[in-house]
Amino acid sequence: MSLHEELGGDEGVAAALDHFYEKVLADDRVNIYFDGRNVEHIKSQQKDFLAMALGGPNRYKGRDLSKAHARAREQGLGEEGYDVFMGHFRDTLKELGVPETKVEEVMAIAHTGKEEVLGQ
Repeated sequence: MSLHEELGGDEGVAAALDHFYEKVLADDRVNIYFDGRNVEHIKSQQKDFLAMALGGPNRYKGRDLSKAHARAREQGLGEEGYDVFMGHFRDTLKELGVPETKVEEVMAIAHTGKEEVLGQ
């Protein structure tokens, strides 16, 4: 069974993203990166990206991570902001009852894109 399936498939990932974005949009340290952006479209793209990254279906048709985060980098996204996002992601998974071993697996996968996200 893929990690995507273990997390509830598309429904589970969508629920996690809804919870995650509630946290992110309420956090003044990082919500600036979403000013004027279509958050529902971003969540849809991210759901497909995460499905692919977690071993589920590959429907992702969006930009690569570097291009997708270029605007945020221009707005000042760096290590500190990245850590805030990842902290919210980790907290979301824990709050949704994902077992710690699975949280660590998901976070390890998520961190593989750090250099692209930050343009390093």
